[in-house]
Amino acid sequence: MTASIPWDLYRTFLHVLNAQSLSGAARSLGLTQPTVGRHISELEQGLGLVLFTRSQAGLQATEAALLLRSQLEEMQHLAASIERSAHGHQEVRGSMRISASEVVGVEILPAILAPLHAAHPGLAIELVLSDAVQDLVGREVDIAVRMTRPQQDVLLAQRIGDLRLGLFAHRDYLARKGEPKKMADLDRHSLIGFDVETAFLRAARSGLGVWSREHFAYRCDSNLAQMALVRAGAGIGVYQAGLASRDGNLVRVLPKLVDMPMTTWVAMHADLRDSARCRTVFDALVKGMRAAMA
Repeated sequence: MTASIPWDLYRTFLHVLNAQSLSGAARSLGLTQPTVGRHISELEQGLGLVLFTRSQAGLQATEAALLLRSQLEEMQHLAASIERSAHGHQEVRGSMRISASEVVGVEILPAILAPLHAAHPGLAIELVLSDAVQDLVGREVDIAVRMTRPQQDVLLAQRIGDLRLGLFAHRDYLARKGEPKKMADLDRHSLIGFDVETAFLRAARSGLGVWSREHFAYRCDSNLAQMALVRAGAGIGVYQAGLASRDGNLVRVLPKLVDMPMTTWVAMHADLRDSARCRTVFDALVKGMRAAMA
């Protein structure tokens, strides 16, 4: 990095490279699209290189851009490491960015985070709610609650246990439509499911037969919206068993045939283990998640 080119321009470049669009990079950075475009233009002028070309598929990285990528990613990781070291003081205060799925973030984490913040009012907690896996190594977030085992050696991870998914319906819906006794009976029911199938969904629905897009009366990629439809009596949908047990109106359907465990982890970068702020939040999430799943 030369003295004349600010690091922010390189950071923007990496986000555009990953998103393959100015708008996608703008969303991830919290900037406007014109600002992102200006950053790329300034970087290209500063380096004397063309970094992207436009096509119908979006922005395409040039060979020069791809050659820069690995070096800049190393610089990003080094900058994140320096920042972690600089903030590794023993006060439990400052910003903590936590990622989790929509359901966990809405239904489980608030009961954990509220008393944590009351005990440590100097904390500023930022929640990133998405089913996408956020980058802990590149410091997109500080701590992540994940449904897949973290693979990188530089991550510190604690296994929490299994969140169990099953099929549920409102008792009023079952009173109208009858309760299915076998998988084939689902053909005559209003099913609530996904719109866009992912690799995780393909694996999760293995053996469920009719649990496919063409059979759904309601299609939505928001798990929160699917759960709301179940509670409203719209039909039969996937629900976390622990959360369903809080609502006396929800009845589990085909419990012996449909039981899907999701192993849950809390993870953070190992460099953060000596930060009182990070360790306090990490331990609170581990303890709180385990209690919620007990």
